Amino acid sequence: MKVYFAPQSRAVRTVWLLEEIGMDYELVRFSLGQKEMRSPEYTKVNPNGRVPTVVDGNVVITESTAIAQYLGAKYAPELTPNSDADNFATYLQWLNYAEGMIMPPINNYVVETILLPPERRNEEIAERSLKLLNRTLSAVEGHMDDREYIAGSFTVADTITGHAVIMSRRLGADFSERPNLIAYADRLESRNAFKAAEAV
Repeated sequence: MKVYFAPQSRAVRTVWLLEEIGMDYELVRFSLGQKEMRSPEYTKVNPNGRVPTVVDGNVVITESTAIAQYLGAKYAPELTPNSDADNFATYLQWLNYAEGMIMPPINNYVVETILLPPERRNEEIAERSLKLLNRTLSAVEGHMDDREYIAGSFTVADTITGHAVIMSRRLGADFSERPNLIAYADRLESRNAFKAAEAV
């Protein structure tokens, strides 16, 4: 299993899940924005020049949620509810919530506050993105009432939407009246597999 990786990116989700599963993997490490990510060698593997990318034998997957679904289905069925499980629909909903709802405003906020040079940043877009991010987190806060993990027990969905919650807090989203999210993020960050993923 080869994983193309950069710190502080969605690739952390992939390594986190591999650590949860206990799988060996080979890490190909980039820095975000590194020119080698746009090299002909890498764009043959991932045409978008992004991370994560997983190569498992002849299988190449380049979308973090698809990678998580693949790894869960193939290597960790205990972390992937099957279709007749009571929490299957909840699992699907929240597995996909991060990319559909949380990550778009995060992406815009990061561009306007970190990636663009100061003279090109737009404060209005940044403020609007943070406001939208806070709104998307409200749904997660409500869902996490009386839950430790997003689909009951720990599942692949926690490595996706849970990771987005962690990143939201680190970026300065408003957690002041979100005790469920504070406890959830703390719980995830205390997991040994998460710590290992952050340390690579």
